[in-house]
Amino acid sequence: MGLPLRKSKVAPPPGCPLSEVLTLLRGAWAPNVIWQLSGEPRRFGELRHDIPRISARVLSARLRELESRGLVTRRVLDTSPPSAEYSLTPLGRELLPAIDALAGVGRKLIAEWETYGRLVRAR
Repeated sequence: MGLPLRKSKVAPPPGCPLSEVLTLLRGAWAPNVIWQLSGEPRRFGELRHDIPRISARVLSARLRELESRGLVTRRVLDTSPPSAEYSLTPLGRELLPAIDALAGVGRKLIAEWETYGRLVRAR
């Protein structure tokens, strides 16, 4: 006989805000694209250069998704050949502190893993 199921004391309200914001960031590379747009508007090729491991296909899909969610705007430039630049909307900018906090935890994890790796190699 298994243990009885306990009820959660932290029941999410309908339309849980945490689930909603994580939905905005879903998809591979979405946080990276948002982070790269935090400084200034960037063109597609510049973003490919900023995020070298992302494919053109995935970057294009991410930009379209982020634009459809209201996080990124696309502005067509009057150039030959035609080009567009992408920038964060005010809503997209509101995600930057959360992404920065995640990056901070990532930096700590990397430092711990490097320290652990040095300790293991020293043995």
